[in-house]
Amino acid sequence: MTRSRCARGVAALLVLAAALPAPAQDDAAARRFGRLRAALAGSLDDGADAARAARVPEGVRRVPDIAYGPDQAQRFDVYVSTKPRAGRAPAPVVLLVHGGAWAFGDKANRQVVEPKVAHWVDQGYVVISTDYRMLPTPVAQQADDVAAAIAFAQSQAGLWGADPKRFILVGHSAGAHLVALIAAGARTATRPQGWRAAVLLDSAALDVPQIMNGRHFGLYDRAFGRDPQAWTALSPLAQLAHATAPMLAVCSSRRQASCPTSERFADRANGLGGKVRVLREDLSHAQINATLGAPSDYTAQVDEFMRSVR
Repeated sequence: MTRSRCARGVAALLVLAAALPAPAQDDAAARRFGRLRAALAGSLDDGADAARAARVPEGVRRVPDIAYGPDQAQRFDVYVSTKPRAGRAPAPVVLLVHGGAWAFGDKANRQVVEPKVAHWVDQGYVVISTDYRMLPTPVAQQADDVAAAIAFAQSQAGLWGADPKRFILVGHSAGAHLVALIAAGARTATRPQGWRAAVLLDSAALDVPQIMNGRHFGLYDRAFGRDPQAWTALSPLAQLAHATAPMLAVCSSRRQASCPTSERFADRANGLGGKVRVLREDLSHAQINATLGAPSDYTAQVDEFMRSVR
């Protein structure tokens, strides 16, 4: 990630935090809004330090900026073990989709990559971290980008000793929304091969109409606009129409709507014959992303799910 892109990302985050309109609210809601605004402003942890590119762990090789489309944002990085793979079966793949309110973020951000890459590569996975176009590119086209990245990575998997049929999709926040949307069966310009499972890390928007019909922050207006038909088309819950690949929906119990919405999503998916499990964690929205891969019961539970589908 370039220094100028880091600076733009930090600036965009701070502008977004400052621009969020406060909805009509009582004192408790005002305090919650203040905490959200502060969290957005501080979610990069000391600004440029957390926004800078992640370290490549020892024993891991990074293959950077592989193009899956013509735009500069349509790139992904591949992380592979430096240990010889001769005689071993092709590796399963974790494909990461970063968050950032559909407006900012970077595939090489420290909180996206660390400590996930070191942990999962050590567990025998190839890890891919993808960028996609940001707003003002419409969210539907962002989903197209993620689907295209998955499909291209599957087509090239053999180059990295990986198995195109053993992909696990992992998204955080807005990235979890995009993964959930694709996994729910929403129509995209490219349809990848099947994948083994998806892990949704505290999705920002599983039920878009519910968000837009209630009090909400301005970032959702930027992402979803004012057309109720578009809200339905961009809502993973609304797009569920058949059994899906297994999913693990991690939700922050500190966020009022996160776990109840994840439960409704799981109930709907399971009612259609899917296998979706909700994992409640007493972690903040940012911590659910930043701590995954570090030794903890949380990481162990995600690993157990991934082993069950791998």
